[in-house]
Amino acid sequence: MESLTGRGQPPTPTPAWTARLAARRWLTPGTFEIALERPAAFRFTPGQRIRLGLGGATRDYSLLGPADHPRLHLCIRRLAGGPVSTFLAEAPPETTLHFDGPLGYFVWRPSPRPAVWLATGTGVAPFVALARAGVRGFRLAHGVRAVDELYYAEELRAAAALYVPCLTTAAGAPPDAFRGRVTEWAVASLAPGIYDFYLCGRGEMIRDATRIIDAGFAGSRVFSEIFF
Repeated sequence: MESLTGRGQPPTPTPAWTARLAARRWLTPGTFEIALERPAAFRFTPGQRIRLGLGGATRDYSLLGPADHPRLHLCIRRLAGGPVSTFLAEAPPETTLHFDGPLGYFVWRPSPRPAVWLATGTGVAPFVALARAGVRGFRLAHGVRAVDELYYAEELRAAAALYVPCLTTAAGAPPDAFRGRVTEWAVASLAPGIYDFYLCGRGEMIRDATRIIDAGFAGSRVFSEIFF
């Protein structure tokens, strides 16, 4: 998950933590995962994020977990002209990075209601963290443009009661794929009822999903995290 901060905002405080870049692996030509050596005293709750600083630019990234791992893992989409994601895509191992955190409240809140998770793109990252923390039995719809963007699909499928890839292109789609957006899947596939909805992704998806939930799933709870 990447969210833009700082435009028109006061300067962020001096980052509280430093960590070295330990590893990088590419998931697709435009998306990669990095591992940071974890500061000994750093703690977080799965679903939270950190804010990496580079000069005057900052970006927020969800921590993939698990929470007790000696490294901090982040899933990052390289943005054209994005100074932080470009730097992280090219920085050599052992580069020292600075970050604030943990930040955010997009964490697991157990309840008797069925959990429905809707994600777009790298917005699936906090859901990976929750699955690695042992959350099971959720329904997850992950919306992407192409099949190679279904990051962590097998891991999430193993933890979920239902995992649905939502694709806007049909090429190479798995047999369980839904052709369309995650919001369209929710309308077409969810029975009437009261749910706990967790939404993470682009603002447009969260806006549309919230309207659908208000109209068709009265009494449900909604937790959301926007990224850009």
